[in-house]
Order: sequence, then C-alpha cells, then structure tokens
Amino acid sequence: MARYPLPDLNTLPADIQAKILEVQEKAGFVPNVFLAFARRPAEWHAFFAYHDALMLREGSGLSKGDREMIITTTSAANHCLYCVVAHGAILRIYEKKPLVADQVAVNYRKADITPRQRAMLDFAMKVCLHSGTIEDADFTALHVHGFNDEDIWDIGAITAFFGLSNRMANMSGMLPNPEFYLMGRVPKQK
Repeated sequence: MARYPLPDLNTLPADIQAKILEVQEKAGFVPNVFLAFARRPAEWHAFFAYHDALMLREGSGLSKGDREMIITTTSAANHCLYCVVAHGAILRIYEKKPLVADQVAVNYRKADITPRQRAMLDFAMKVCLHSGTIEDADFTALHVHGFNDEDIWDIGAITAFFGLSNRMANMSGMLPNPEFYLMGRVPKQK
C-alpha cells in the first residue's frame, strides 16, 4: 500500500473485523482489498454489499469461473495489477486451469476458452472500453450462446463494478498479496 496506510484491524468496527477474520480463516491470509477499503467503513460496507450481490447471486447463468474470467480480462484492460493477480488466482482455481488467467489477461481471443466464454468476454470488453456503442446486436450475439437478459446484466454489472475497483486499486497503489501469485498454479499443499 504505497499511498494509503492499511488500518489496524483492531481499530475497525466489529462487523468489519469479523468479516476480515472470516476471510483470513478461509484464505489463510487477509487480501489487501479488505483492509484498504476498511479505512472508510461506510464505503467498505457499500463496496462489499454490492460485490457480494454480484458475485454470490443465485440463479445466474454465469459460473463462478465465468465471473472471475470477466474480472481478470477487464482488469487487464484497465491495467489493474491487484485485480488481475488476485482474481486471476481465483479464476485458475475455479476453472482448474493453471494457464487460463494469464491467457485471458494478455489476449482472451487466443485463450483456451469456450466460444460461449469468448462471446461473454467480447461483451464485457465492450462494456469496459466502449459502453456508449452497445446496441441490440450485442445482446443478440449473447442470446445465440444461451445467455438471457439477466445473464447479460450480470456481465455488464460485474464489468462496471470492477471498473470502479480497478480505478481505486490503481489510484491507491494497492498491491496484490504475494500469496495470490502461486494460487491455482501449483497443487495445493495438504
């Protein structure tokens, strides 16, 4: 954290402390984003409430891997080191493919992904880079691959939300935790 010091966990509101400790228990470390946003508790609550609404939504036609693929691909377009590394790690785990995160971050058009995922990423990149040019034909292209309008909303909302996250991480100098770099690349030690 080059520009803003991370707050001391013990000085944070009890509910934020509890959530961070829960994440630490599950992951084995505290991802820097949890502490970085905790410097402003109201923003932390808003950020993670919307994050969870998007990423944990039941009934979506997007898999957990699809969601992480959108984040990794669009975060690369936004030059966000934190999100490419952190969400790339999660993508590798969900997809059980140690190379996929690097592939989609560099050039998703040449990645080992399905035609459906490529169509999803084509749309996500249009939302990311050229949202003012979205038209009905973009929805039709996704419908051909089995996405419904709610799935398309999910693709757009995830892209837009992580555009905010990318910009905050870049502005604040947020760096990925070292643990993320090897996750999903090598077999997990038991």
